[in-house]
Amino acid sequence: MSDASVRIVEVGPRDGLQNEKTIIAAVDKINLIDRLSGCGLKSIEATSFVSPKWVPQLADAAEVYAGIHKRDGVSYPVLVPNEKGYDRAREVGVTEIAVFSAASEAFNQKNINASIDESLQRFEPVVSKAKADGVKVRGYVSTVLGCPYQGEVPLADVVRVSKALHDMGCYEVSLGDTIGIGTPGKARAMLEAVAVEVPMDALAVHFHDTRGQALANILACLEAGVRVVDSSVSGTGGCPYAKGASGNVASEDVVYMLHGMGMQTGVDLDALIATGNWLSTLLGHDTASKVARAAG
Repeated sequence: MSDASVRIVEVGPRDGLQNEKTIIAAVDKINLIDRLSGCGLKSIEATSFVSPKWVPQLADAAEVYAGIHKRDGVSYPVLVPNEKGYDRAREVGVTEIAVFSAASEAFNQKNINASIDESLQRFEPVVSKAKADGVKVRGYVSTVLGCPYQGEVPLADVVRVSKALHDMGCYEVSLGDTIGIGTPGKARAMLEAVAVEVPMDALAVHFHDTRGQALANILACLEAGVRVVDSSVSGTGGCPYAKGASGNVASEDVVYMLHGMGMQTGVDLDALIATGNWLSTLLGHDTASKVARAAG
């Protein structure tokens, strides 16, 4: 592989914790994010400014974002679903947001009660505001390899939604296998199809490890040229609107694989493993990564 540097986007504090039934204290979330930035991670998704009614775990978004120690050179994107969420985020000084849609019509209807086109239209004023405010915008496309409600997702829809988000102003579009159904050949084909319409350097991959395929899928996409990978410390996470979606791929396992391939991440693996173990203890269940189990 020509480019030996990979950027890890750590999604544990948001995507990892949003599905936890036990409410995690804001001070612990702040501690987690500060620990992660201390590991050398440069992109850490901090929280989500969604309605507390829908995601009670993240009701403390403003408190958490205001409380974290902002390190120079580290971005702390937050998820926003609409203008109201954007305005709440800006009140505490957020400088990068993420917006999201699905490539599946059925998933969009179940998740946000809107069609794909309606969901994209909702984000246009949000992205316009962000542009005016100098706020960076990242885009997520979920269900890129399959949907729990409609099954197969047409590749043309994945490409269309990804291009729409990029054209709207998203500097990067993350392609998410929400239910972890993909295999390496399909993952690579999907990425390469999207890369025809969106530059590869503006794409990221986001795999759930439901069927143990996440690392293989990431490798296949790295071979195709992607250089940004989403992952979650200790493998926490899952989508509350996708039945059967287990945790994200563990950041520790991804970093271990990349370092073993001679690729650079800027991440201190030992510190990351220690953070993952701390989080597993905090959550009160064994979510430790495979690398952490082997090391301990």
